[in-house]
Amino acid sequence: MSQQLISPALAGRLRGLDLVARLVVEGFLTGLHKSPYHGFSAEFAEYRQYMPGEPITHLDWRVYAKTDRHYLRVFAEETNLRAMLLLDCSASMSFTGDPARPAKREYAKLLAAALAYLLLRQNDAVGLVTFDEQPLGFLRARSVRRQLFQVLKHLERLPEGGGTRLGPVLHRVAERIHRRGLVLLFSDLMDDPAEVMTGLKHFRHRGHEVIVFQILDPREVDLGFRRETEFVGLEEPDRRIRTEPAHLAAAYRERFAAWQAQLQRECRRQLVDLVPVTTETPLDTALYAYLQKRRRLY
Repeated sequence: MSQQLISPALAGRLRGLDLVARLVVEGFLTGLHKSPYHGFSAEFAEYRQYMPGEPITHLDWRVYAKTDRHYLRVFAEETNLRAMLLLDCSASMSFTGDPARPAKREYAKLLAAALAYLLLRQNDAVGLVTFDEQPLGFLRARSVRRQLFQVLKHLERLPEGGGTRLGPVLHRVAERIHRRGLVLLFSDLMDDPAEVMTGLKHFRHRGHEVIVFQILDPREVDLGFRRETEFVGLEEPDRRIRTEPAHLAAAYRERFAAWQAQLQRECRRQLVDLVPVTTETPLDTALYAYLQKRRRLY
């Protein structure tokens, strides 16, 4: 296990997702996995300078004849793996139980940026889908160098989402991703577990590998509020309740544990990797959990 490189609070104070992604990834690891997905399409994307020791299959000899320099032709799908990042922007993701911690959506954004940087650095293709109860944005997966800029631009401009209907929206997204690959979902999964699993099973049915980062605030796990508190529904603002959390904490934790156990049980059954993360977890620790999942698979 690496040392803790960057806390969520520090990441939130840094300017620019690109800086956060580079700090987390470059300080943590080099290389990730050997993927079973190989091949490329004939869709030319750009040139890049040839580095000694690389295969010469895609050297452009016409460019060499004109410039006396070696350049490789890079194709849009020249990649080991196609990864789609699915980011939940529903209103519940805006919750934080402590101003010193980032909201769940902010944490998801930082983690998605780090993973996009990591995957693109090793020539994997990365795309992005944002959603609440319906898809909000779709960026198709590509492995070209400028894709990181596109992913980060979309993450910087996340929409303010509304309600949550994970099952139906995941079905709609699954229908749009035709080539099998890796699906990375960032969500609190605050919905009926049966509905959540119907959507995740759709991805598995299509042959995708699925890893779910379930991002929660620590106060959602333990209801650790110490004084009388008014709770307001983020997705239903008219629903409010004022209570002493200490009177409810034991029963709440019991029901939360049962809900979490059901999700974990169903994910194991469907071969979906569920990675629970709280917003106080350093980003490199969450990244390490992802790596361990990948290493067990290859």
